Parts: sequence; structure tokens; C-alpha cells
Amino acid sequence: MIALSPAKAQDTNVWRSLAEVSYKISEDEFGELYVPVFSDKIQKLEGTVVEADGYIIPFEGMFKPEHIILSSLPLAECFFCGSGGPETVMEVMLRDPIKYTSKRVRVRGKLTLNAKDPEKLMYILQDAELVQ
Repeated sequence: MIALSPAKAQDTNVWRSLAEVSYKISEDEFGELYVPVFSDKIQKLEGTVVEADGYIIPFEGMFKPEHIILSSLPLAECFFCGSGGPETVMEVMLRDPIKYTSKRVRVRGKLTLNAKDPEKLMYILQDAELVQ
């Protein structure tokens, strides 16, 4: 019998798992905001190494070769530009800088969940690397 590590046993499409999020309405000093409520499946992924594929979103003044926004959807459909929801994007903190490309990329890193800081996305990959 072969035992698989959590990273190897993960759903091949991590975006499908990350879509299992709901939201509650909360308030801060600026008014109402939607706070993510992560499913048990998502919570079990926190702190594990996952792979995600998608498209780099080129934000003006925001693209840094070591800190990117990755979308599971093409640019015209992404959360910031089209019809996707906030569960379709993640921040990726890369070990090594990469060059922008409009082609699909795959990254691997440790997943962090964010339900507290509205200045950050709710999914963050830390210590990530480009998967060739």
C-alpha cells in the first residue's frame, strides 16, 4: 500500500475545492463588507502545499515579479475584469521572480486563508514556485 502526502492526494483542480466558500455580511469602520466563510474542505487545505494553474492578472503598478495575482479564469472573465467571483483569484508570493506571460502558468506553494484583512485576497500562496 502506498501512502500519499496531502499535497500529492489533493484534488487535481484546487480551484474546485476553493469554490466551496460562502460569505457573511459584517461591518467595519467603512461600512458593510462580505467576509468569507471557508468550508471544512477548504480549512483542511490551509497550511498544505497545493498547486494552482491560471493566468497572471496584470494590475497597473501592482505586478511585481515575486508577488502576482493568479486567476483561474482568463483575463476577460476574471474577478476584477469580468464575471468571476473572489474565489477565482489568489495572491501568490513567489520565491523567485517570474516574467509576465499571458499564457496559463502553474504554481505550487503553501496555502494561507485570509478572512480578516480586506486589503488582501482571501487565498494566498506563500513561498511559491513556478512549476515547469
